[in-house]
Amino acid sequence: MSSLKERIEHLEGDLTAVPMRIATSHDVPYAVLRYSPTDEWMVRREIRLLKTRLEATGKTVVTISLADLLWESIEKSEGLETVVELERDRGYVEAQNQLATYLSDEDWCPLAKLIEEKLEGYDPKSTVAFLVRVAAMSPAIYDMSTLLGDMQVRKIRVPTILFYPGSLEGTTNLRFM
Repeated sequence: MSSLKERIEHLEGDLTAVPMRIATSHDVPYAVLRYSPTDEWMVRREIRLLKTRLEATGKTVVTISLADLLWESIEKSEGLETVVELERDRGYVEAQNQLATYLSDEDWCPLAKLIEEKLEGYDPKSTVAFLVRVAAMSPAIYDMSTLLGDMQVRKIRVPTILFYPGSLEGTTNLRFM
């Protein structure tokens, strides 16, 4: 397994290639950069440095915090007090399930829709989105494979990198946190 710095260098090469090489299909311009959750602070630093280097090549980099979008979804849905009351009355699992509903159900404030709104108007040929602070969805608030699928359904075409805190099981299975 390569080091985090080597994976970021490889990602940078893919993002600066013409055309970009992060996806096998233009319909799914997404990639996952996995890292150990214990490396969170180092990854945040490396993301800032990578953003600076990409912007120096003329790219626009949009950094989207999933933690911020979680709070936004809660506020646009029923508000934090409702979630607090639900947890108090029916427990953590019920509150977590309600958050998952807010983030996935079109009747509330789905995460993919919020990302789509943040990326609206950006040129997919010159823009890259970084999805960060993914750990806010832990332990089981919202599944990241669902997010990527929902982004595909919404036809979000801005190349997007999901910075994923987790481990690799085998050669292809990701385990969150």
